[in-house]
Amino acid sequence: MTHPYIDAVNKATESYLANDMKANAAFYSDTAKVWVSGMDKPMPIAEALKLFATDFDFYKDIKLTTVGYPDFLHYVDKDQQWVQSWWTWSGVSKKTGDTLKIDCVQFDKFNSAGKITNEMIYGDFSKMVKEK
Repeated sequence: MTHPYIDAVNKATESYLANDMKANAAFYSDTAKVWVSGMDKPMPIAEALKLFATDFDFYKDIKLTTVGYPDFLHYVDKDQQWVQSWWTWSGVSKKTGDTLKIDCVQFDKFNSAGKITNEMIYGDFSKMVKEK
C-alpha cells in the first residue's frame, strides 16, 4: 500500500487536478504511451496530456477520489513494475451544470528510472461530453 511508485501516481494525479500538465509530464518517460477506454490505440504522452487538459475546458470542480487503495505490483518475469489504482472521476459540466461521475481503474507501468512508460485507464468515458 506504500511505495515510491504509488507516490508518483498520486503526485501525477495531483498535477492533473491542478491542471498543471507540465508538472504532470515529469512523472512520465519521454516515450510513454497512454491508452484510455474508447481509444483505438495508445497515444504519446504529450498528446495525452493535451487531451487531459481539455477536461478543464468543459468541466469544473474536477476530482479524482481514491477507491480503496492503490497497489504496487512487481512481477519477477521481465522485472515488470506496475501501480494499479481505482478512482472515481467527477466533474460538473460547464454547459449543463450536471455532475458526472465515472468509476475507473488505472494501470501504470514503471521503468527502472521510476518513470511511467505505459498508462492504461479503463472506465466508461463515453458519458464525458466535450462540447460547449
